[in-house]
Amino acid sequence: MNIKLANGLLMIILAWFTIAGAHAQDKAGIPLVRDFTLEATDARTRNVPVLVLFSRHNCAFCTQVLQEFLLPMRRNAEYESKVIMRQVDVGSPAPLRTFSGKASTHARFARENGIKLTPTIKLFDAEGHELTEPLIGLTTPDYYGGFLDQRIDEALAKVRAGK
Repeated sequence: MNIKLANGLLMIILAWFTIAGAHAQDKAGIPLVRDFTLEATDARTRNVPVLVLFSRHNCAFCTQVLQEFLLPMRRNAEYESKVIMRQVDVGSPAPLRTFSGKASTHARFARENGIKLTPTIKLFDAEGHELTEPLIGLTTPDYYGGFLDQRIDEALAKVRAGK
C-alpha cells in the first residue's frame, strides 16, 4: 500500500476516534464550552441560566464537584429544564467564543471572569451577566449540593423574571 494513502487513512481513522470520543464526553460529562453564543441561544429558547464550571486539569476538587454533584444533576431530568451546564478549563489555550461573540480562549475567559481558584461555579444569563454569587472551592462538601441548588434556583428565578 502506498505510504501516503496509508497515512491518509490513519489520519481519517484518528479524526473519527477523536470526534467519537468528544461526542461521548459530551453525553457522559459536562462539555467544555466552544461557543457561548450557541449556549446563549439555547438558554434564551429554554429560558434557563448557563452554569459554568471553571476547572483545571488534574484538580482533585474539580473532579469531586463533577462526580458528586454536577454529573448526578445532569443525569436528573429535573435539571434539564433548570440549567445548561458547561465547563471552562482555566489553563487551556483552547479557543472559545464569548457570550458577546468575541474570539477568546478558555484561559483568557477565566482571567476575564476573575477566576483565581478552582473549582468555581458561576451562573450567567444569555447575555453573559452573572446572576448569583460564585461558588468558589469545595470547603464544605456536606453543604455543597444545597449551596449549588440555591444558586441554580436563584439564577433561574432571575432569568424567568427578566432579572
